[in-house]
Amino acid sequence: MAGSGTERIGLDTLRPPAGSAHRTKRRGRGPGSGHGKTSGHGHKGQKARSGGHVRPGFEGGQMPLIRRLPKRGFTNPFKATAQAVNLRKLAPFAGREVSAATLAAEGLIADPGAPVKILADGEAPQGLVIRGLAVSAAARGKIEAAGGRIEA
Repeated sequence: MAGSGTERIGLDTLRPPAGSAHRTKRRGRGPGSGHGKTSGHGHKGQKARSGGHVRPGFEGGQMPLIRRLPKRGFTNPFKATAQAVNLRKLAPFAGREVSAATLAAEGLIADPGAPVKILADGEAPQGLVIRGLAVSAAARGKIEAAGGRIEA
C-alpha cells in the first residue's frame, strides 16, 4: 500500500507537464468548431484534395528551369581511383618490400588488383622498398632520404 502523500504512477495517470503540449485541431466538425466546411483547405482545386500537390520543380506547365538550362560535362566510366596509403601507415614495413599484395595482407588496402598510391603524410620508415606502386613526389623524396628505394 502506498504511503500517504505519494501518488500511484501508472500508464493511466501519466500526463505531460502543464503548457508543454497543444491540443490537436479537430477539423471538419461543423461550422461551430471554426474549422468546418473546407477544414482549412480553401476552396476546391488540386491542393484541397487528399494527397494533392505539385512535384518539386513543376512550373505550371511552363518548360521548367532544369530543362531550359544546358547539360554540362560527363562522368568517365573508365576512371580508376587509386587507393591512398600514407607513409605513417608503413611503419611495420621498415626494411621490407612494399607491394599491393603485402599492403592487402596487412589490411591497409581493400583490393590488391586496384591502383595504389603512396602519399607523403608522416615519416618514411628506414630501408623501405616500394615495388610496382605509384608514389607522390613528396613521398618519393622522404623514402629516398630515409635510405629506401622505389622500383617500377
